[in-house]
Amino acid sequence: MRTAILASGRGSNLQALIEACKTGNLPITIVGVGSDQLGVEALKRAEEAGIPTRVFQVGDYPHRQAQEDDLLIWMRENKVELLLLAGYMRVLGSQFIRQANFPVMNIHPSLLPAFPGLHAQRQALDYGVKVSGCTVHIVDEGLDSGPIVLQEAVPVLSGDTEESLAQRILEVEHRLYPEAVRLMVLGKVKPTGRRVQILQQEGLG
Repeated sequence: MRTAILASGRGSNLQALIEACKTGNLPITIVGVGSDQLGVEALKRAEEAGIPTRVFQVGDYPHRQAQEDDLLIWMRENKVELLLLAGYMRVLGSQFIRQANFPVMNIHPSLLPAFPGLHAQRQALDYGVKVSGCTVHIVDEGLDSGPIVLQEAVPVLSGDTEESLAQRILEVEHRLYPEAVRLMVLGKVKPTGRRVQILQQEGLG
């Protein structure tokens, strides 16, 4: 499946997806990596893997909609069949989601619907929860509100800082995201309203 990835930062989830492709565990072809930021580590990771990159800085456009229109043009030119958000720090607008003729997936560092948006790990610590985790979901027009594909819990330890909790969650993300994408590509993800049925889970438990 022809796949584009959007990232804004260091691209560790992007790297996990690239590695899963290399090992044959993820049947996608990454046709391009886009970012809203120049010079980020995610773009360097893509270039090192021989993947074409493109930068869509919002400041280069008269308004946000123009930037998202350009994103859609780029994806259509590349015949994208699946879009993955891997640390992309902008919320895609409703018009983009409606016009995209392909699924869009994202991974978020909390057990949604708890702690959507930015600084999810800080929110979890401030709230005092005992368990956090990560969620792979299908992107809809809301903020981290789409149907949930996979989730995995990560305990919050008494001495956790935002950084230590984020790192332990990230280790789970690197395993969970490629698995969720694999299930989507193989046609095993069946959304019905807010519920997602995983067909033939193959040992996911």
